[in-house]
Amino acid sequence: QVQLVESGGGLVQAGDSLRLSCAASGRSGRTFSMYAMGWFRQAPGKEREFVAETVWSGSLRYYADSVKGRFTISTDNAKNTVYLQMNSLKPEDTAVYYCAADASNDLRFVIPGYWGQGTQVTVSS
Repeated sequence: QVQLVESGGGLVQAGDSLRLSCAASGRSGRTFSMYAMGWFRQAPGKEREFVAETVWSGSLRYYADSVKGRFTISTDNAKNTVYLQMNSLKPEDTAVYYCAADASNDLRFVIPGYWGQGTQVTVSS
């Protein structure tokens, strides 16, 4: 069993930055034991969408087009933690952000096997 716990959300103004953290724990809750770890988000009235992921403990990284150049995903394997640095935030980035992980699949192509509880990010204009 793997537990993912997010933190770092909040209310900011457009143009500000936030860093989200996702701590993994549990018997298999080691970042290096997961094929992929990353982030999704869900805005009110919209479907949950892929934001970013890191594969093979940070060897590869993928981003949604809407966040490329503004968001950066990184891992600290010693701390079993994945981060999402969000810069130049826009009101349209407002959503609940979910940490996700999967032991054997790319997060872009499957429903991840593990989810966190979500953290709210609100960007005011």
